[in-house]
Amino acid sequence: MVALPHAPPPRKSPSVSHYPGPLLTRPVADSLAAAREAGSGAWHGSLDLDRSRADVALLADAWRWQDRSYPYPARLKDRTVYYWDGEAFAPVSRFSGSLIKLVPTGWGAPTFEIDGIKMLPTAKDSPVEDARRKVALIEPRGKVVLDTCGGLGYFAGCCLEAGVVRIHSFEKNPDVLWLRTLNPWSPDPDAAATGGRLQLTHADVTAAIRQVADASVDALLHDPPRFGIAGELYAQAFYDQLARVLRRGGRLFHYTGSPNKLTSGRDVPREVARRLENAGFNTRLALDGVLATRR
Repeated sequence: MVALPHAPPPRKSPSVSHYPGPLLTRPVADSLAAAREAGSGAWHGSLDLDRSRADVALLADAWRWQDRSYPYPARLKDRTVYYWDGEAFAPVSRFSGSLIKLVPTGWGAPTFEIDGIKMLPTAKDSPVEDARRKVALIEPRGKVVLDTCGGLGYFAGCCLEAGVVRIHSFEKNPDVLWLRTLNPWSPDPDAAATGGRLQLTHADVTAAIRQVADASVDALLHDPPRFGIAGELYAQAFYDQLARVLRRGGRLFHYTGSPNKLTSGRDVPREVARRLENAGFNTRLALDGVLATRR
């Protein structure tokens, strides 16, 4: 098994250790307030987007959890996750050229949006379950995996769960990395449970991949933003780099989504498959993407 080298990032990777405080959504905040108004002295529910359950003491003007008191928030907005910033409950969102925010789902695990565009499928299943099905296609157990566009880390988390030897994830957007620190469903590279198997680098993978050695990874996961946002991640030159770093017989899953050909005028999955074949892969359509094997 060839180890994936440490590609030097163009800038220092930020800490991604998780925020330890409570996370609120409108239904959770409403439930806390309703319990208080009903005269209950306690509330039992989730303060981490359904990762676990907690017991909360309800006081007249505050609620208490893990030896800290928090105010009952004013009415919160729908489709928004809130965290305690030290003074108040603030939305998990940032604006630095684009509005990026964590968005709760009915599945517990959140998705995220950039300028209102949902970045993960959540209509029919949890984004984690969706990631688990896709990761299973590359059979990560015992392998070294390269994850090109880390996002919230659901691909990486599923690889860790499945027994990957090592996974190296790249993420270009610093605001996405910040979302990960507040999302309890995102794997924490610094956590003991991760065992040092996840390396997360803040870098543009189209540049960083040139520092990765030939045939040094066993499998690839490629989950880029849509073509109109990040066309360079669909380019022949980038696919040639993916073929270079992947060993012969190694698998790649490339998420494409299912854009409507009638409205977009393009068959993106077929275009992707043709370029991957030109790069040295055998391909077939699978789930909402392309599964490819290095020839």
